Amino acid sequence: MAALSPLCLSSSLFSLAPPTSLPPTTLSSSLRLPIRRFQPTLLSVRAAVSAKETPAPKQKQPKGITKPTPISPELQSFVGAPEISRTQALKIVWAYIKEHDLQDPNDKKVIVCDDRLKKLFGKERVGFLEVSKLLNPHFKK
Repeated sequence: MAALSPLCLSSSLFSLAPPTSLPPTTLSSSLRLPIRRFQPTLLSVRAAVSAKETPAPKQKQPKGITKPTPISPELQSFVGAPEISRTQALKIVWAYIKEHDLQDPNDKKVIVCDDRLKKLFGKERVGFLEVSKLLNPHFKK
C-alpha cells in the first residue's frame, strides 16, 4: 500500500474510525462504509425455486434438410458415407470445388466440372445455384 502523507491522514475524510452516526454492525470492516443488507424478496425466492424446476433442454432431432438420409451410389463414392444430410453433402461438394479450384476464373458463378463432378452432375459446366438442385436426385426419399 502506498504511503500517505500525514496531511491526508489527519483529514476527517480519511479517518480510520467509524462514523458515530452509524452502528458498527452496518459498516464494512475494510472501507468503513455503510453496507446494505440483502433482504430476500418474494420475487427472488420465486426465481430461485423456478430455476431448479426447469428440466435440462433436450437434444433436438434433426429434421428436414439436416436429417441424414440414404444417398445414391454415385454420391456415396463422392462423400464416402451411406447416409448424409443435404447440408453436409453440399458442404463437402463446395469444399471439393474450392480445394480443386474448379470455379471459372472469368465467371466465379460457374463451376467447371472435373471427372468426379461430371459423374455426379451429368454436365460439364454448372451454375453455382444449380449445385443443390443437381444433388437433389441423389437423395432417396
